[in-house]
Amino acid sequence: MTPLEQFNQERQARLQAYSTDAPFQALSQQWLQASMQRQYVYNFDWMGRPIIQYPQDMVAMQELVWRVRPDLIIETGIAHGGSLVLSASLLALLDMSDAIEAGTTLDPRVSRRKVLGIDIDIRAHNRAAIEAHPMASRIAMVQGSAIAPEVVAQVRDFAKGYQRVLVCLDSMHTHEHVLGELEAYAPLVTPGSYCVVFDTFVEDMPPRFFADRPWDVGNNPKTAVRQWLAGHAEFEIDTEMEQRLQVTVAPQGFLRRKA
Repeated sequence: MTPLEQFNQERQARLQAYSTDAPFQALSQQWLQASMQRQYVYNFDWMGRPIIQYPQDMVAMQELVWRVRPDLIIETGIAHGGSLVLSASLLALLDMSDAIEAGTTLDPRVSRRKVLGIDIDIRAHNRAAIEAHPMASRIAMVQGSAIAPEVVAQVRDFAKGYQRVLVCLDSMHTHEHVLGELEAYAPLVTPGSYCVVFDTFVEDMPPRFFADRPWDVGNNPKTAVRQWLAGHAEFEIDTEMEQRLQVTVAPQGFLRRKA
């Protein structure tokens, strides 16, 4: 056994232990709730743009992007654009890796890999900042409801010709909206890639935890995922990812399309 094989074997044993470690899981859940109450998730930037994600989930996305090596990432929900910039920078690293492996010169201004962001309201100051960002050449945006037929058609047309597609759903977090996004965009995910549904953790919070929002226990991304998965055996939940993270906004939300 090589040192790396031994390292990975030890990791798998650790993750398996986490899956039955109720006290550790409870502590992680308590910290998630306490940090949400304190708006911890709003504390971070990626390459100068606010990104409303936990650092753990940013690392998880890095792992998935490296594993899948997508040429298109579709994201619903833009806000300040930090997540788009994160995805674009990860795609830039893939381009650099490909160039090194091929022994070619990388032109950072030219890349087929793209991130497509969708939001019902792309505010002018956010659009201007995203379009002025060094990663802008890798980013495209569509304004409109992610479940509006004309927007879905536009996104599907954009996705034509891409070989590996990864999808992230992080806009309106009500059951019906997320269910509509899953129906619209999960079919674009290529075998072996992922549809990541954010904010499934809402189902695990106390009722009315988000008193000023329309989503709640029983009406959130996790309930949508459960309903949608019942009719889509081509997808499965990557339970290992949430075992690694413990603190994540996407429990049961890392959906892998079977190869």
